Amino acid sequence: MKTLRFRIVQLLSGLVVIAGVAVLAERSSRGQAQQPRSETNSPAKAEQLVKPTILTTDRASANTAAPAPLFAEAASQNSSLHTDLIWTFGKKEQHGWYLYDLLLGQTLNLKPEASANDFASAIANWQRQQGLNANGVLDENSWMTIVAAWQNNRLKDKTPATPDQLLLAPSSDFYDPERLPELRQVEKSTYAAYKALVAAAMADPSLKLAHTSKGELAPAEKFFKIVSSYRSKEYQEELRRKAPNAGSAGLAVNSPHFTGRALDLYVGGDPVDTRDSNRAIQVNTPAYKWLVRNAARFGFRPYFYEPWHWEYVK
Repeated sequence: MKTLRFRIVQLLSGLVVIAGVAVLAERSSRGQAQQPRSETNSPAKAEQLVKPTILTTDRASANTAAPAPLFAEAASQNSSLHTDLIWTFGKKEQHGWYLYDLLLGQTLNLKPEASANDFASAIANWQRQQGLNANGVLDENSWMTIVAAWQNNRLKDKTPATPDQLLLAPSSDFYDPERLPELRQVEKSTYAAYKALVAAAMADPSLKLAHTSKGELAPAEKFFKIVSSYRSKEYQEELRRKAPNAGSAGLAVNSPHFTGRALDLYVGGDPVDTRDSNRAIQVNTPAYKWLVRNAARFGFRPYFYEPWHWEYVK
């Protein structure tokens, strides 16, 4: 009997052990089956990982405005000063610097398609080079610094020409072919440079200059012809006595025409009228634009105030 009871107890103990093992195995299997779902099929957790990045990016784009164009304020002020800046030259009140856009572009090395902001940036660079406040605004102080630089580039040797330094240019070179012989004299090297300049201008098809088979400007062609060349000091004094306040005569106290190295060339409009309305016509002609771009190659520098006036500085 004791042996039978002992075997029954052993059998029951074995069954209990087997049942316990089965339960543990089932629990372990369930845990392993659920784990992949928590990593791959849980949209809540995936969304939590991605959403903060998306929200941060959205806030940055919504709250960070595009930066204002550099020198925008300077460009706005220049727009007004372009025509309204009050300054003085030759004892006369001047308005704006719109008549000098081409010279400014050349001085600042600006491209024709430059924007208002590009212009302000170039002015700031100029101001920085001159030790001025580099704010990009072409105010009176900065403008007069540019004018002074242009004036400094003009002919420095003001020695009057001697007769042996002059030659008599043919009447066909002059705007007025009936100009008196004593008023058709030109310093020799200046005349050679002028003829080279005219040859280059005639070769430029964009100018469409009428010329002869001998390579001279045609009689009917007026552009690039000489309006005035050598004038003695005595002759200039006489001009000022006759019309002290007439146009350029009021500004020509230090005119270098007596050197024989200054030429007034026809660039359009009234040949030598300094009224703003006339100069506005002249600075927009193809002839003047060509001179601004090319005259320096032949040794000529402009007198900024008179679009027709060019000086041989070599």
